[in-house]
Amino acid sequence: MANLKEIRTRITSVNSTMQITSAMKMVSAAKLKRAQNAVVQMRPYAEKLQEILANVSSSIDTADNEFIKPKEEKKILIVALSSNRGLCGGFNNNVIKQVKKIAEESNSSIVEVLPVGKKATDAFKKSELLAKKGTLPDNLELLWDNLSFDKVSPFAENLMGQFIEGSYDKIIIVYNSFKNAGVQILKSEQFLPVVNNESDEAESNSVDYIFEPSQEDIITSLIPNSLKTTLYKAMLDSYASEHGARMTAMHKATDNASEMIKELKLTYNKARQAAITNEILEIVGGAEALSN
Repeated sequence: MANLKEIRTRITSVNSTMQITSAMKMVSAAKLKRAQNAVVQMRPYAEKLQEILANVSSSIDTADNEFIKPKEEKKILIVALSSNRGLCGGFNNNVIKQVKKIAEESNSSIVEVLPVGKKATDAFKKSELLAKKGTLPDNLELLWDNLSFDKVSPFAENLMGQFIEGSYDKIIIVYNSFKNAGVQILKSEQFLPVVNNESDEAESNSVDYIFEPSQEDIITSLIPNSLKTTLYKAMLDSYASEHGARMTAMHKATDNASEMIKELKLTYNKARQAAITNEILEIVGGAEALSN
């Protein structure tokens, strides 16, 4: 059994750790509230934009549209949305594992990964999958600082430009979608070329629009805006999921530290009682020896 000094040191250490995890939990809870409000406000707009795009594009031939026309998948880019900081459970590992799984199962001859976040960058910095520097933007982890549509929009435009120029034939986004503080849903969404997944719903809820100047022009301007919104929504989801995962992880860590302190105090009291008992026995034994 450890001596009393060692147990006291461990109790102090665990108590300090518990204070840190408790503080991180409260900080993440405050940030989560703002991030959750942003996601909740953004989702109806993004969903309505997708619905309008589905309704408008369902009645014309969009095969010649550069964002919709499918290509032979020779080169794929996977955009991995992770966090800049750890201590958030399996949040980052789930994204990294999913990216590697997609790369392994892909039939494409070339698969590259564009990490958005320090944790994904660290995971792929020595990997052959890491996208080569060049026309792709650098320092993408800075996007998470004061995340806004104005900061994400140039990034989305860069991805669209890479696709149009033929640098990549397909672009996929891997991220955690926010459900609640304790649940994050890992998603892999095709960013480009645009896939109309709302066609059936659009047919059942079709709306007769009046177009000005023309339907083709509307689609041409609507798709880029829709793509920017899609990427921004994915990053908002990831940002909210990060703080939800960290708040949950820190809550569990705080509870575990509290339980450990209770066990250490019990061990300390037992050791202290045993030490006192031994001292009493030594005193009694010494007294009897003197009397004899």
